[in-house]
Amino acid sequence: MSDIHPTAVVEPGATIAASAKIGPFCHIGKFVTLGENVELLSHIAVSGHTSIGDGTRIFPFASIGHEPQDLKYKGEQSRLVIGRNNVIREHVTMNPGTEGGGLLTQVGDNCLFMVAVHVAHDCIIGNDVIMANNATLAGHVRVGDFAVFGGLSAVHQFVRVGAYAMVGGVTGVERDVIPYGSVMGNRAALAGLNIVGMQRRGFSREEMQGLRNAYQMLFEVENGTFAERVESVAGKFAGVRPVDDVLAFIRQDSSRGLCQPKTGNGG
Repeated sequence: MSDIHPTAVVEPGATIAASAKIGPFCHIGKFVTLGENVELLSHIAVSGHTSIGDGTRIFPFASIGHEPQDLKYKGEQSRLVIGRNNVIREHVTMNPGTEGGGLLTQVGDNCLFMVAVHVAHDCIIGNDVIMANNATLAGHVRVGDFAVFGGLSAVHQFVRVGAYAMVGGVTGVERDVIPYGSVMGNRAALAGLNIVGMQRRGFSREEMQGLRNAYQMLFEVENGTFAERVESVAGKFAGVRPVDDVLAFIRQDSSRGLCQPKTGNGG
């Protein structure tokens, strides 16, 4: 039987795993699903068609699954799906999707959301993502695995942030961030590669050097247009995993364009 504090309110219809723990003064809506070993510490409100995966822990005063902050939202049934083994700290807010974004907001596994992080409607977040205090994502943002966001950073709607990317603190991101890229500034500019993050994740010296060389060809030379440089890099570094990741990201459709170095060349 689930461990539910007597002051908690669990509406009839909610699905609560036997090993889940619900602390004092929590409120759980009737369409909510809590997986095995989920722990809600206290004063947490979970609403809507929200599912929370096994082992996720949520700290006081988080608001999870309440309706989106989108004037176009008209009450359509949408979902928030949170994966396994996440840590969601105090005052975090996460909203479900909208009709304009596929009716789904999704969070992967093993992520850390520090105090007052906001995940808006229709965001899709990968695994092992870290968002520091007061980092915020607007609607429809896509985030790759192992991306890291510094405190007080903010990401514009429809932006993509690639896997292993690093967004610096107090950074406003208006354009897509390539995988393994590092961006910072009031209006984010590409500041190089997240080499420290790659080292921590076990990338080989050859992979990192190949990515460095490809980055130089893409962003630090003046030969041809950017599209021509992309094809040159593809021909020279095919098969180098992180370079392939960057090229695939660049070739995907996007409405936002790419973050470039301040002194770089867009082509």
